[in-house]
Amino acid sequence: MPKTSLTMDELLAQNEIEVLKAGDVVEGTITSIKKHEIWVDLGAKGVGVVLRREIGHSQPLELGQTITVSVIDPELDEGHALLSMRRAVKDRGWEELERIFSEQEAIDVVPYDANRGGLLVELEGIRGFLPVSQLAAGHYPRVSGADKDEILQKLNALTNNPLRVRILDVSRKDNKLIFSEKEAVKDDIASRFANLMVGDVVQGVVTGVIDFGAFVNVDGIEGLIHISEISWERVDNPRNYVKVGDEIKAKIIAIDKDRLSLSLKQMSEDPWLSEVKAFKKGDIVDGKITRITPFGAFVQLSPSVEALVHVSEMSDDESVDPEKLFQLNEKKEFKLLDIDTENRKIALSLKKKPSKKLSKTNKDD
Repeated sequence: MPKTSLTMDELLAQNEIEVLKAGDVVEGTITSIKKHEIWVDLGAKGVGVVLRREIGHSQPLELGQTITVSVIDPELDEGHALLSMRRAVKDRGWEELERIFSEQEAIDVVPYDANRGGLLVELEGIRGFLPVSQLAAGHYPRVSGADKDEILQKLNALTNNPLRVRILDVSRKDNKLIFSEKEAVKDDIASRFANLMVGDVVQGVVTGVIDFGAFVNVDGIEGLIHISEISWERVDNPRNYVKVGDEIKAKIIAIDKDRLSLSLKQMSEDPWLSEVKAFKKGDIVDGKITRITPFGAFVQLSPSVEALVHVSEMSDDESVDPEKLFQLNEKKEFKLLDIDTENRKIALSLKKKPSKKLSKTNKDD
C-alpha cells in the first residue's frame, strides 16, 4: 500500500519544529552582540535578530543571557526572524509601573537623553520623562537668565548616570510616565531638616551663581546665599566672590519649607562695627558717592561703612535732583548727622556742612 504523503503541518509536527507567528512572545539566548543588533538563538524555532531600536535603553546585555522577545516578522528574506525586546516587555512593563506607582516605591533609573525641559528615561520598556522641576536640589540646573543652552548642557551631564526617583504619574491609556527625583529624596531630606537649626554652620558645594546670589547643595538640601549675605562689603556681582564647585562653610539664618537661607558674611566679624568707631555725630567727613537714587545718595566713608545723604539734606531747594547734584565715584565733604549702630544706619548732610573757612574762624574765636 503506497505511503500517503504527509502534509506540511504533519511534517513540522513530526520533526518537532515550531513555526513562529508575528506577535508571539518567546524566549531565546543571546549568541552575538554587535553595535547595531543582537542575535538570538530561539532553539527549535530558529534564529532571530533584534535591531538596536528594538532593544530599548538601559538594557544590560551579555552573551548567553536569556531574554524575552516579541516576533515582528517570523521570516525575513535571509531566513531569520525579526524580533523586538521593547515590544515584549511593554505590556508587562505597564503592569509593573502601575505597581511601583501604587506602592510609591523608590527606584533607580538611568536617563538616556535630555532636552531643555528635562531628562528622557526608559523603564520596563516604556519611555518616560523627568521634568527639570522634579530634579533634586543637587541636580537642578541653576543658570543666570534662564539660558536654555546652558540648562541643556547641565542636563546632558546627568544622562547615563543613575538617579533615585519615584513615579509621579503613570497612565497606560495616555501613554504617560512621569518621574520625580524630588519625591524620592523627600523623606530623607525631611529627616535632615529636622536636625538643622538657625545658627548652625553647615558645609556645602556651590551649584549655581546668579545675579541675586548663590545656590549651595548642603548634603542634598538646597541653600541660598542672597547677595546681601555674601560679604560685609557691598556686593555688585556674586561671581566675584564664589563660583560653581566651591566648597564653602555658611551659617543658617532661616529655614524655609524646603530651602535653607544661608550667610557667608556672618562667618566672620562685622568690620562695620569696628570701623564706625572712627566716626561721631557732628564730624565733617569725606566720602565717595557709590549709588544715586531719587530719594538720596549713598556715600562710602570707609571700606565697610556706607552712609546716606537724604534728598532733604542736599539743598534748601526742594526740587533738587540727586542725579544732577552728584556723579558716581565723586568725592565730597559731608556733615555726619546721626549714627544708628543697632540698625547700621548713618545719616549725612550736605547743606549743613560748614565751610572750611568758617570752621577756622570759629576755632580762632
